[in-house]
Amino acid sequence: MYRTVLFAALANLLALALAPVASAANLNVVASFSIIADLAKNVGGDRVEITTIVGSDGDAHVYEPRPADAVSMGKADVVLVNGLGFEGFLSRLVASSATTAPVVEVSRGVAPLNLSDEPAGHAHPEAEAEHGSAFDPHAWQAIANAEIYVKNIADAFCAADKAGCATYTANSTVYLAKLQALDSDVKTAVAAIAPEKRVIITSHDAFGYFENAYGLQFLAPEGMSTESEASAADVARLADQVKREKASAIFIENITDERLVRQIAAETGLTVGGTLYSDALSTADGPAATYIDMVRHNIETIKTAVQGS
Repeated sequence: MYRTVLFAALANLLALALAPVASAANLNVVASFSIIADLAKNVGGDRVEITTIVGSDGDAHVYEPRPADAVSMGKADVVLVNGLGFEGFLSRLVASSATTAPVVEVSRGVAPLNLSDEPAGHAHPEAEAEHGSAFDPHAWQAIANAEIYVKNIADAFCAADKAGCATYTANSTVYLAKLQALDSDVKTAVAAIAPEKRVIITSHDAFGYFENAYGLQFLAPEGMSTESEASAADVARLADQVKREKASAIFIENITDERLVRQIAAETGLTVGGTLYSDALSTADGPAATYIDMVRHNIETIKTAVQGS
């Protein structure tokens, strides 16, 4: 009898000791797309369960939510989104899900690039107005901005799960150090590229923040959104600019149709330098399965292509 009572008491104490961990492990997080999901995973660790709306190689610009997405969002404790007009589907999905979770824009605090202030060669068709923003939404392409995302995610998790706040803070500190090292590596890689080889072409205009932070120049036939299609005049104008500015290479993006890129390459004589990851990570077995992998893959792909040109 004594042993039974003692065992029950010990079991109750163990359950109480583990209760905060079990509760935190069930913190239900919905991330709007794969890059935010990866950042959240690094902050949350084992204390969070993450559902990603737009997954690997997915295009959030044209994504149409499914009923399952509304169900997931309705059950969420925290919803993480980019903001800056990136997720065109967001307002409809939030409304249909009837979620009571906080919808956190992880780009809060970023200094956004105004589309009207970006240099020539960046295509901004009228379709950008459909996203309801005058700003370039691809802020994660500058690692310093990804650091802001991480801090906002940690704050959101701490607010939702106070018992886990020390863990989220510690995880984010470790991850921020990795991002700072990555930022230094990218700057070193760009410095090794000759200035005359720093003009390159991509499918759509997703690398403005990278350009602003690191000194490469990106030209694109499409605008911020892949919903907009480049006209024949856009392609001809870009081909003239490529020749005038002596672009070094052209790249496919994982979320866009490669036919336009190959057309421009054929018309300009540029070499297709490989695939860059802009708005989505690769699958788990691909070269850009995490945010850090994505940035390293992109800069190494660019560096290899332009130095061989």
